[in-house]
Amino acid sequence: MSLINTQEQQLLIDAIQRVENKTDAELVTVLARQADDYRYIPLLWASLLALLLPGAVNYYPEWLNPHQLILSQWALFIGLALLFQIPALQSRLVPRQVRHWRASNLARRQFLEQNLHHTTGETGMLIFVSEAERYVEILVDRGISARIPDAYWQGIVAQFTEQVRRGNVAKGFVECIDACGVELQRQLPATTTKNELPNHLVIL
Repeated sequence: MSLINTQEQQLLIDAIQRVENKTDAELVTVLARQADDYRYIPLLWASLLALLLPGAVNYYPEWLNPHQLILSQWALFIGLALLFQIPALQSRLVPRQVRHWRASNLARRQFLEQNLHHTTGETGMLIFVSEAERYVEILVDRGISARIPDAYWQGIVAQFTEQVRRGNVAKGFVECIDACGVELQRQLPATTTKNELPNHLVIL
């Protein structure tokens, strides 16, 4: 993961430990390079444009006979399907709503896979980033949401998202963890010493 090196990962671990030493929350951080490969999106665009080809040449029927038209459609489909695999083009073809929907689904899967729903007191918190989608989400278990409304995290997420857009993923993570820790310490101060989940950054 190009935006997070070993030294920066240690900064995240230190930040998580600072928060967990002062609160009952269990923090897990996850960084995904991309939530989906979106291979089907370029194929859909290539198929659509190939299907539109007969209409485009309908005004000039002398250009292609039926056999040539079919071959041209196949050639156009294959050429566009390959062209649209270029990452810079592919990212422009995928609607933002689709990218965020896929990233959100991945965040929820990670919440379960990292066992954040099995912590003592239901105080698990996931800080999730999908780099390609520029997507950030904070998910918390019931022990935290009962004390702190979900809307509280929106401002922190917005600031972190801006850092991701600028390429400052590591800095954004540390600032986000520290900002979450302020309210967690106020609402869920440490009552016992525990460390149920790993503090290292999970990289997908």
